[in-house]
Amino acid sequence: MNKFIFFFLLISLNSFSQKNLKQLLKKHNTETIPYIFVDSLQKITANVILLDAREQKEFKVSHLQNAICVGYDNFSITKTIKILPSDKNSKIVVYCSLGIRSEDVAEGLKKAGYTNVYNLYGGIFEWKNKNNTVVNSKNNPTNKVHTFNKEWSKWLLKGEKIYE
Repeated sequence: MNKFIFFFLLISLNSFSQKNLKQLLKKHNTETIPYIFVDSLQKITANVILLDAREQKEFKVSHLQNAICVGYDNFSITKTIKILPSDKNSKIVVYCSLGIRSEDVAEGLKKAGYTNVYNLYGGIFEWKNKNNTVVNSKNNPTNKVHTFNKEWSKWLLKGEKIYE
């Protein structure tokens, strides 16, 4: 019976946190960029350009395999375009911790004429929460995830939380 109660609480907590994540993203995002969900991204990672909209210190702790750090505070569309293919229909997924900063970066790409740009719903936190691998600056798998700050860290349910 105890296992059943634990299982029920775990499912309820996960559903609750997903609902709150949806509310958080709705509060901070304009949703002008379509979301791509972790489950969908898992199936296409070889055919997509991944851009990390977090800062370099966050990226060094961990990031999605093959992602390119473009940052947020000093994001430059001019510099970013130089590393992207000339085909403006290339599939690009931008992510950050939760999907808030990445929307701004993705909007910049859309304004520059890129037509196939997505925002990763729940960002690297949701990626890790779904048991996916992240890698460190040496490209080795790691359990560490930079959580931006303690307030945002509540959204990371799996992995080791790093603040600095």
